[in-house]
Amino acid sequence: MNTIIQEINKGKALVSDGAWGTFLQQKGLAPRECPEEWNITRAADVLDIAQSYIEAGAHMIETNSFGGNYFKLKNYGLEDRVYEINKAAAQISRKAAGPDHFVLGSVGPTGKMLMMEEVTEEELYDAFKAQSVALEAGGADAIVIETMTDIEEARIAVKAVKENTRCAVFCTMTFDKIIGGAYRTMMGISPTEMTEALVEAGADVIGANCGNGIADMIGIVKEIREVNAQIPILIHANAGLPHYHEGATTFPETPDDMASRVKEIIVAGANIIGGCCGTTPDHISKVGQVVKSLEGPISH
Repeated sequence: MNTIIQEINKGKALVSDGAWGTFLQQKGLAPRECPEEWNITRAADVLDIAQSYIEAGAHMIETNSFGGNYFKLKNYGLEDRVYEINKAAAQISRKAAGPDHFVLGSVGPTGKMLMMEEVTEEELYDAFKAQSVALEAGGADAIVIETMTDIEEARIAVKAVKENTRCAVFCTMTFDKIIGGAYRTMMGISPTEMTEALVEAGADVIGANCGNGIADMIGIVKEIREVNAQIPILIHANAGLPHYHEGATTFPETPDDMASRVKEIIVAGANIIGGCCGTTPDHISKVGQVVKSLEGPISH
């Protein structure tokens, strides 16, 4: 099978998967339960989620390992099981993906702040190294470092993956739209600053996830493309901004709503389109239908 980068270089858009957290909750994940432990205790349920996205038409699926780093697992007393949990996560998604789909090993932030001296650069590096090595051992084709807000943590994560695995390195940050229409992470990083820093760090694919529906992601893609015309871009958009009503969180964008902006975001320069919070296999199926209808390479 060609690598993901080789597939992107053919000029066609690829489809990624959708939300995992809400899916796990539907299957019974309790509020204070560790999602990643399900890779050991509820593997069949995790496999079912992965398979549902493959069946929906995704070219690649993530792993149930977003909070699988040492620091997050320590909150559950599972810090000694980093390798076991992450390797199992990748093995489950690999089983669902088979030989003709890709597996993205999901790596989220540690929750520790460098600037507050809660953690050292070396400790961050070691945590990302341990997690990514385990994901590669389980069969991940690429590591996707996602939902980052601190550029230094993102840079360290990219370096750790690059220096310790043979996997392609993806990195996405989470941006909010601020007054005036600009985009910034919680730590004040712009898409331009992200692009410059992560390309220099060696990321193979960059982009954005969470924080925005697909419409606002278009502006982020355009800003990245103004800085760098070549770097592949991955977008995992929410199903709109969350609404809180009577103790429940809902996301307003339907599968058709999301699909209606797919051509526009591809023309803007996105290479991989998938979903984040609130998206379902139905969203991914609709996205895939649009991508399939856009025959041949897309002119950006």
